[in-house]
Amino acid sequence: MSKPNTFAAHGFSDRFAPRDFVSEDPHARRSVSAKSASPSNIAGGLAAHLGLFDAILVVMGGIVGSGIFINPHVVATLVHTPVLILGAWVAGGAFALVGAFVYAELADRIPKVGGQYAYLHEAIHPLIGFLFGWSYLLVIGAGGTAAVAVTCAKYLRQLTAVPVTENLLAVALVVALVIVNCLGVRAGSGVQSLLMVLRILAIALIVAGGAWYVTHSSGAPPSAWRPVLDRPVSLSLLSVFGASLVPVLFAYGGWESSNFIATEIRDPRKNLPRALVLGVAGVLVLYLSVNLIYVLVLTPAGLAATDTPASVVMNRTLGGWGASVISVAIVISTLGFLSQAMLAYPRLYFAMAEGAGLPSRFARVSKRSRAPVAAIVLQGCVTLAVVLLGTYEEILSYVVVLDWLFFGLTAASLFVLRRRDRRSLSPDAAAAARYRVPGHPWTTGLFTFIAGLMVFNTIYKYPRNAGIAMCILFAGIPFYYLSRGRTQRPASSE
Repeated sequence: MSKPNTFAAHGFSDRFAPRDFVSEDPHARRSVSAKSASPSNIAGGLAAHLGLFDAILVVMGGIVGSGIFINPHVVATLVHTPVLILGAWVAGGAFALVGAFVYAELADRIPKVGGQYAYLHEAIHPLIGFLFGWSYLLVIGAGGTAAVAVTCAKYLRQLTAVPVTENLLAVALVVALVIVNCLGVRAGSGVQSLLMVLRILAIALIVAGGAWYVTHSSGAPPSAWRPVLDRPVSLSLLSVFGASLVPVLFAYGGWESSNFIATEIRDPRKNLPRALVLGVAGVLVLYLSVNLIYVLVLTPAGLAATDTPASVVMNRTLGGWGASVISVAIVISTLGFLSQAMLAYPRLYFAMAEGAGLPSRFARVSKRSRAPVAAIVLQGCVTLAVVLLGTYEEILSYVVVLDWLFFGLTAASLFVLRRRDRRSLSPDAAAAARYRVPGHPWTTGLFTFIAGLMVFNTIYKYPRNAGIAMCILFAGIPFYYLSRGRTQRPASSE
């Protein structure tokens, strides 16, 4: 998954700002407003090496993982006609696209490292921004990256038969990606871009193979697009269709992490919004194409009957090679997601350290690579700890409620910023409105509402896990107030 971003100059209250700032002159101090006290207004020593194409691949890399190879089966077990199955993927893609539009406007308004952290910090309260970063470090990012690392190691071990355990292989993968990303954003992005291109090719291979099978094989089942619905129009149909959106939204998740690297994208106010929209739209096309092939090759009943639809399609297309091809594709997808996480997530902790939410050492960048090495190592260490403790599956069960809670709060922050625009007559406020969400406030409101439903539904269905997640969240409050008194420091070089 991948999501990062930006904010300031909208009349924010000075009462939230740390009072002292260490300037480039280590001996000079000056008082600052909330604008300069918020997450870095400048790159903080990070190098803007990424262009529009790189940013698009980062967005797509945060989304495309192993979910597209598995989740279509879950959708087909809930809704049973081609129209409903594909409709769920269209609806989920539309929702992700609305989210991309919302984050694109936020990125335009606040093109800062740290993405959601910066938006929540400036629009709502620094405490909310800190709790987002706290949750990402301990739950959202830790559980996700650890689970993906172990999944990648599992398939890689099957392919290579290396004589090591899955956990040790996962550790080796994490360490290797930490080293690559410490070499600089260009090296990390290069690996991520290569893996994303390979993922696109893997999905394209499934689509091409399935299309050939449908058009040339006499064994292909006939396409049946009727009935359109599998039950009468009712609340029951709406409820089941809503349930089918849960695995779809998971498969589309991750686009927001690209905002974490905002200051490392050239001309972020222009390129990051474009990358978000184009990246999500590109994934929407990929997902719809591969799900259409699943439905045509397997039929809805066949799709519901197998939890490895991609393997079945490729087996029918390539015979015995099919399973190996999909195993390689899953390794590439999971490794690509892990690479994107190691590229994007540390920028969030870098931004927190700049705002005194974490020790200042995590806001330092290497003089040679211009990469936040300490923050990258922190992400790697937390991931390794979860992998070695073997608690990643339990942690993943806590992720949903926190992830969607902050999705909703981040979208709501756009209402706050828009209202401040209306109250402000400053040129800065007008300049910040260069990019606008289509259909706001309705589209933004719908996104916020659905995020809220996801949170309440998770609490209702899994009260114990949701309660533990909330305890972890609230445990960050005393840490915030302990660090609140520290002066903010700009990133230094080591």
